[in-house]
Amino acid sequence: MTIEEMRERKRELGYTNRMIADLSGIPLSTVQKIFAGATASPRRETVSALEALLQPRRGNGYGEAHSISVLRETVPVYGSREDRTGSGGAAPPSDSAAGSPIGPYTLEDYLKLPDEQRVELIDGFFYDMAAPTTIHQSIAGFLHKKFLDHVMEHKGLCFPFISPVDVQLDCDDKTVIQPDVLIVCDRSKYRNGRVFGAPDLVVEVLSPSSRKRDLKIKLAKYYDAGVREYWIVDPEKKMLVQYDMEHLELPSVYNCESTVPVLIWNSECRIDLREMFDTIGFLWETE
Repeated sequence: MTIEEMRERKRELGYTNRMIADLSGIPLSTVQKIFAGATASPRRETVSALEALLQPRRGNGYGEAHSISVLRETVPVYGSREDRTGSGGAAPPSDSAAGSPIGPYTLEDYLKLPDEQRVELIDGFFYDMAAPTTIHQSIAGFLHKKFLDHVMEHKGLCFPFISPVDVQLDCDDKTVIQPDVLIVCDRSKYRNGRVFGAPDLVVEVLSPSSRKRDLKIKLAKYYDAGVREYWIVDPEKKMLVQYDMEHLELPSVYNCESTVPVLIWNSECRIDLREMFDTIGFLWETE
């Protein structure tokens, strides 16, 4: 591919210079110089890396228009305006409500991915989901059981789910996420094997690969979509942050000795973090 062809391909995909740098491993300054025309003869290795990223692929099961690229961090999508525009490149389409660019991928692309490739689709961009650790899964499992026990005891209509469950958060074809644990009180939102719209409560357990996504992008997405309550569990620090989005309250921070009220249930259900961390505490000794 010529530089001009790569520049056109970059515009077609809506990629920014920073995204290309992160996905290809080429330094951002080098990418900026190439697409700005400041580097007339880039190194062969650099050109090959760019071609591997930008070259359209046919017959790969993902459609002929573009190949699938997966982001492993959130900075490329939610960087500064300068980062999004780059040098010598047009700014990608942006969602004025979220202040973020909208990527090229849709639910159709998501459904064509192989089963072993776990990703989330957020505003048209794919984000890698690393395999969860035993600690991560144990925390999610503990909370899901406590929520389910409460529903069964009170014969409530709310229903807790545990990942993997697809959630079309914005009820469009640009965002499909898999929260670690979620509670849905309007059962009509669950159809065709996925949840359409905002759950009432969402829990995300932090991991190194998802930390920025859970703390930044998903926080904003959940708020905008109408999630009533959002919990973030930090296994490393053994703490939980609770966002009461329904009442626009400042977040509450709980340590490993605390009891956390479930606000969507008027605090009738309370989660004992000490019990949770004591129950699975032995796992920290082996990971």
